[in-house]
Amino acid sequence: MNEIKKLSVSEITILIKQRLEEAFSIVHVQGELSNCKLYPSGHIYFTLKDSGAVISAVMFKNSCRSLKFQPKDGKLVLVSGQIQVYPPKGNYQLVAGTMEELAGTGDILAMLERRKQKFAEEGLFDEARKKAIPRFPETVGVVTSPGGAAIRDILQILSRRAHGLRVIVLPCQVQGAEAAPQIARRIEQANFWNLCDVLIVGRGGGAIEDLLPFSEEIVVRSVSQSKIPVISAIGHEIDWAICDYAADLRAPTPSAAAELVSESRVDTLSSIRYYSNLLKDFAKNRFEKARLLIKPFSMDDLERRFRLILQPRLQRFDDANEMLLNGINELIKNRRTRLAFAKTKLESANPHIVLERGYSVVTVAATGKTLKKANEVHKGEELIIRPLEGEVRASAL
Repeated sequence: MNEIKKLSVSEITILIKQRLEEAFSIVHVQGELSNCKLYPSGHIYFTLKDSGAVISAVMFKNSCRSLKFQPKDGKLVLVSGQIQVYPPKGNYQLVAGTMEELAGTGDILAMLERRKQKFAEEGLFDEARKKAIPRFPETVGVVTSPGGAAIRDILQILSRRAHGLRVIVLPCQVQGAEAAPQIARRIEQANFWNLCDVLIVGRGGGAIEDLLPFSEEIVVRSVSQSKIPVISAIGHEIDWAICDYAADLRAPTPSAAAELVSESRVDTLSSIRYYSNLLKDFAKNRFEKARLLIKPFSMDDLERRFRLILQPRLQRFDDANEMLLNGINELIKNRRTRLAFAKTKLESANPHIVLERGYSVVTVAATGKTLKKANEVHKGEELIIRPLEGEVRASAL
């Protein structure tokens, strides 16, 4: 029996490396940029993809100097370079020497833009539909992968910033074909059972194709129709998905979402503590001042001080009362004197008093004129003489 030739992992990898690098010493590959990242070293790591496959690629610093545009996810490019095998990881990658930007955008970005435009025309992103995030939620629901870094970050932050806040994790896949239906179902379940006051829907960072479940129609509509306010927290700050626009609030990261739902609580508790201490210090100072003010006063001293304050006012009251009575008496006396004088004057002018002393009133009968002088009457005119009682008629001589 022939002995089987055995190869080590390193040996088979070296053989593959030699064959691939010899067969593809120079290649020109057209595809869509994805997961494009510029590292501090100056190298650019990215993925080229189309509808059927992806290939990892790198463009080193020296080659990057020839670039005439800024590589970004979604751009359609033509990359020239060679295939290299990286033995430590057992994978192959395209090492780009040049990169040219082609007209148009990548398939995924174009598809996302069309889908976003469709939902926008339906009004799913309107501000009027968005709900306010509760300031003091008692229960927070999190729709994400139970084993991902996102849930660990959220739980850690909420435990530190809002101890005692109840968290309900609604587990689901966040990547792959089954992710979108699961995410939508968890949102619907949270609403049906009214499980929480606010929902965080999200995951950690990843390539644009990894985030596609959060741009699926079923997820976007579930987020838009949720009666529970939804915070979208997908990937890192530069990542995005369509459900960001449908959500009531977008957080740049899951950690930021956790800070948002606990922010009001932390700030309010801090304010309460501040004003509580301020009130205590104020009350303490006022009590201390009052204590110092009343300390020198005994009951006898207080009574003496009270009398010193009250006695002058009582004296003023008595003086005023006496002045008022004297004024009234003087006024009455004055009025009585004036009344007696008026009576005397009135009586002296009374004609009856004069008649009682024997005087009479003489009038001309024809005219009724009172006769005051003898020459005012003519001879033969009839006169009427009125003493106190009755009248006498006579003729002038």
